[in-house]
Amino acid sequence: MPNNHVTKLLRELEQQATERSTQVDCNFTISAEDLIKVQALAEMYQLPSDELVADLLHTVLLEIEEKMPYRAGTKVIRMEEGDPVYEDIGPMPRYMAIKNRLSKTTKIA
Repeated sequence: MPNNHVTKLLRELEQQATERSTQVDCNFTISAEDLIKVQALAEMYQLPSDELVADLLHTVLLEIEEKMPYRAGTKVIRMEEGDPVYEDIGPMPRYMAIKNRLSKTTKIA
């Protein structure tokens, strides 16, 4: 019977190595009040502050992307089950265009 604990550990180590290879150092200024909150959470969960901040920022960015409002334009871009789907004229297309441009010009890993 294979040792599932070792297999799980190897998967986790590989994932962590992959994540570390794409990380970059950043320098952000935050309020003293927010710093205390970060320090309190880091101490409570026994995590390094920089790791906690990276996790918090990642989570918030994912949620912002999910909640960015869709605004229907007048142009039909496709049909789904017989219903027209209109182009998005909200902030998401602009955000995605900027994100794609930056991804092409920013060297990561």
